[in-house]
Amino acid sequence: MATTRRDLLGSFAGIAFVGCGLIGEARSQAPRQRREVVVNGRRIRTVDIHAHCAVPEAMALMGRKVTPEALVVSQDRIAAMDAQGIDLEALSINPYWYNAERDLAQQIIKLQNDRLAEICAEQPDRFVAFGTVALQYPDLAAEQLETAMKKLGLRGTLIGGSVNGEELSDAKFHPFWAKAEELGAVIFIHPQGTAELAPRLKGNGVLTNVIGNPLETTIALSHLIFEGTLDRFPGLKICAAHGGGYLPSYAARSDAGCATFPDRCTIALKKEPTEYLKQLYYDSLVFTPEGLRHLIAEVGASQIVMGTDYPYPWTKTAVDHILATPGLSDDERAALLGDTAAHLLGIHG
Repeated sequence: MATTRRDLLGSFAGIAFVGCGLIGEARSQAPRQRREVVVNGRRIRTVDIHAHCAVPEAMALMGRKVTPEALVVSQDRIAAMDAQGIDLEALSINPYWYNAERDLAQQIIKLQNDRLAEICAEQPDRFVAFGTVALQYPDLAAEQLETAMKKLGLRGTLIGGSVNGEELSDAKFHPFWAKAEELGAVIFIHPQGTAELAPRLKGNGVLTNVIGNPLETTIALSHLIFEGTLDRFPGLKICAAHGGGYLPSYAARSDAGCATFPDRCTIALKKEPTEYLKQLYYDSLVFTPEGLRHLIAEVGASQIVMGTDYPYPWTKTAVDHILATPGLSDDERAALLGDTAAHLLGIHG
């Protein structure tokens, strides 16, 4: 019997969990018992809002290849979720199509969103998904977001921290933000790196990732605040990856900036910059209990959701990170582990 493309990829409905050579802990292991997370006697449905996947068929349209060796098969992903105590995962795809022509971008987005909807339909108790949009064409992105949510049951979309060098706060993106607000979509902002700084970030230490990624998120959120985007669209549901980058760690300087340099702040905001941080959401990917405690102090426990950044192995203990952070009430711990994400994503039952 011939091996099909989907057999080779080892994925539900054409979805691949890209391992990037970084993960394999669940592969070829005996089935594990599903870990159940309990807080003060209450069984918590845990929700991971930050989990990457790919659609190799769509990537091939842009000449990108994912080799079978780089894939984590779907049964292994569920086994890893069971071992880590992750009940449900919000799948998302990092944008690689922002330089695609309009017709090609339409093909890529339709294929990806259809595949995401299929895996969610096949495993509704384990997966929901953020759709994909061609944000380089804001009018098209607005249409794609509406189709993804109203016809395919997806929960919003993942977007990069910038689009071909243009800030998300640029007026050209207002049609997209207006549609996202209208639909109540969750917009997950995930950085794609800070390409402009590549010469300074080269060398040892993978600085393009450890500095470049959180820096892009910091820049993106700051522009959304200072350019008035969050005033124009106050109902937006934005979740920032990696704990919001550096912004929550040094937020007070944003307040001090306009007070110190009023001639540099020509757009009047409705409130202090730090107040906007409390209307955004953030994943818990800050690595240490003290980092999580500080993030909570700056934005509030109600604004934080669990993120693993799967398949990167550095966060396979995301559940334990939250359980081990001191000073949280039972309700706050439950909120971070899954209650807030379930409400945000419209997960019922």
